Amino acid sequence: MKYLAVQELHAEKHYPITFMCKVLGIARSGYYQWLNRDIPEKEAQDEELARIILEYHETFNRILGYRRMTLYVNRLNQTHYNPKRIRRLMRYLGIKSEIRKKRKGYIKSTPQTVAENLLKRNFTAEAPNTKWLTDVTEFKVKGTTRKLYLSAILDLYDRSIVAYEIAKRNDNRLVFKTFDKAVEKNPDAKPLFHSDRGFQYTSRVFKKKLENIEAVQSMSRVGRCIDNGPMEGFFGIIKSEMYHLNDFYSTEELKEAIHAYMTFYNDQRFSPVLKGLTPIEYRNQALQTF
Repeated sequence: MKYLAVQELHAEKHYPITFMCKVLGIARSGYYQWLNRDIPEKEAQDEELARIILEYHETFNRILGYRRMTLYVNRLNQTHYNPKRIRRLMRYLGIKSEIRKKRKGYIKSTPQTVAENLLKRNFTAEAPNTKWLTDVTEFKVKGTTRKLYLSAILDLYDRSIVAYEIAKRNDNRLVFKTFDKAVEKNPDAKPLFHSDRGFQYTSRVFKKKLENIEAVQSMSRVGRCIDNGPMEGFFGIIKSEMYHLNDFYSTEELKEAIHAYMTFYNDQRFSPVLKGLTPIEYRNQALQTF
């Protein structure tokens, strides 16, 4: 792998071979011996596969672990590499997904209405539009007090985001617009609708919105964020795969990045739990059946 790194950096960046060999602790003569050798077929495949892994690691912003790296390599190249082989090469290359834990802030409020936890951590669904989860998360603009809030609704069947809205204020209007957009896209949906006990979801106006589409309301118990685990998980994904990997110095730049990631998540992010499909691919397959 060190020899391969010298070869790639010399070809692409024109770094001096002697200097790189010294830094990496390898003999210059050994590098040239490796460069001029007869390459076994399996080793040649590993070299080509390593180049693809390095390319995808940067192309997809360093977010791919070995399982999803395997999905991307195989789907985009019509290959059938084993995840163990991908993991071995990623270890040799020193590549892994970059993950950061999310932090959550809570807004205390006196609820107008409350609902029981009918979801009861049953995070599976038999069909699209039968169980929706929702929440709001916060993004900060670096070096300022400016913030953006993302409101999203997730379908438990395919983990797709059926609707989302971005705003500079976390208020009822943000949540209501998200809900209205989801209903507009899915006019026949009558889901079990689960949220935490945030002030937007406990308002009488929101309860009326749910009643209008014959949805059943469900709420997490106080202090039990795991009751809304998949929604929390999605926010963790967008922050670890996009937000924490970049610095945003304006709300416009941050907003564009969120929009781009939502498109990537729904339409381009292959998922092992969805049989290697994207959320929208998996959803469309199901909607053609039901």
